[in-house]
Amino acid sequence: MSLRFLGIDPDSPTDESPTIWLHEETGDLLIQSYRATAAEVKDCKEVGSIPGHTTDVPDNETVIRLPAAMLDYLPARREGDRGGEAEHAASSA
Repeated sequence: MSLRFLGIDPDSPTDESPTIWLHEETGDLLIQSYRATAAEVKDCKEVGSIPGHTTDVPDNETVIRLPAAMLDYLPARREGDRGGEAEHAASSA
């Protein structure tokens, strides 16, 4: 796996270090961060997402809380990258 380190939260304690890596072959991000609290997950479920998608969190997924400072480490979208369902639907309308 060819991972590239993108960044770590500079304000985090040594033992709590939200970190982002980029999988250079797939473009996927691997993110280490804080697990969302039960209250945050409940709020996410109440807000929902797009029609036709459940708000349940499958066993192979989790909701994380990414500190705002970590947004600076997210790579910019490149021309031709496929966005999420909502973005894709909006661009083809």
